[in-house]
Amino acid sequence: MLTFEQIKELIELVSERNLSVFELERSGFRLRIDGRSIAQEAAASAPAAAPAPASPAATPPPSPAPAAASPAGPEAAAEAGHPPGTHVLSSPIVGTFYRAPAPEADPYVEVGGRARKGQVLCIVEAMKLMNEIESDVDGVVLEIYPKNAQPVEFGEPLFAIRPE
Repeated sequence: MLTFEQIKELIELVSERNLSVFELERSGFRLRIDGRSIAQEAAASAPAAAPAPASPAATPPPSPAPAAASPAGPEAAAEAGHPPGTHVLSSPIVGTFYRAPAPEADPYVEVGGRARKGQVLCIVEAMKLMNEIESDVDGVVLEIYPKNAQPVEFGEPLFAIRPE
């Protein structure tokens, strides 16, 4: 099994080397990175490529979400009616969004609460791996977009944060 950081490095290498497709299979774990999608999305200035689900049978990789379907960055903040300069934290992976570390635990953060850079804001579960998503800015949480236990797509907005 690869860590999130290892997968991220592989995506960067595929992009840098202009590879059309990269596939890796190890101990029942399968990863496919479509370099053509990375190149197309990079041209449109939006990230792409997500790990394919692990499966004993060959399955086609999920197609990346269209940029119009999951706005991120200033566009998402403007559409939600947030002031200019609002930071939107987007999902780095496809998975299931969880606001707390356990069903009976308190959420990591609430709307109106303060977020510190490096603080865990949520978990996105992907292929039975719990990936902690950390804030990349200090600020106040203005909005939490997905509901708890809701599926999220790569690049989908998770939080709107007013930087401090």
